[in-house]
Amino acid sequence: MSDTPSQQQVDIFSSDQGQLEYAELCNALYERELLSLSQRNIANSSLLKRRLAGLSHHIKRAAEQLLTNPSPIKVDVHNGSWQSKQAGKCVADKISPEKNRSWFHQNAKMGIPVPVYAMELGVEKLQLDSIDKIEHKSQELHLNKHGWFSFDGESLETKQSHYAAKRLLLPNKATMSAACSGHTWNHKGKAQTRTLSLRELLLSTTINWKKFN
Repeated sequence: MSDTPSQQQVDIFSSDQGQLEYAELCNALYERELLSLSQRNIANSSLLKRRLAGLSHHIKRAAEQLLTNPSPIKVDVHNGSWQSKQAGKCVADKISPEKNRSWFHQNAKMGIPVPVYAMELGVEKLQLDSIDKIEHKSQELHLNKHGWFSFDGESLETKQSHYAAKRLLLPNKATMSAACSGHTWNHKGKAQTRTLSLRELLLSTTINWKKFN
């Protein structure tokens, strides 16, 4: 019989190595989030206090899930990120509107994490978001951050141009690995990876990778 998630967590954190990795991961996430907060223009002091108050809980949760959630991609405990091999070109190019429509018609569910393709000034990236509304009759869905999309993947709120574009993609191993690992591309090919927000990192730990095998 396979171990339950709670049993796996006990096994990991009962060893000195597991505890060390957990501590390193928490430190990396703390440093990153505090730097991020210091660079934001948050005029509302009460909002800043709330974010700081909840930081410990979210970081501990993210670190635990990163270390215990079964995944085909690796965790870098030194900088709090996922690591996977990057494709030479943006993986969004392989996803057609027809594939999107078919997948979301059959599999769209509330709360599941999905990748969003975004291009700005020639730089392409995939970001993680989650579904919070579904309209099967009109074949549209709403994402928590990026707004409304058709099942085809077309953004219903963002005007598309040669300089900026946004598209919803079906989740599979390639798109989710790229989104989790912060892969970006430009006209030359691979570009410097981006750092995921804490929100995206928490979303990444809810992915059921077994669906993509």
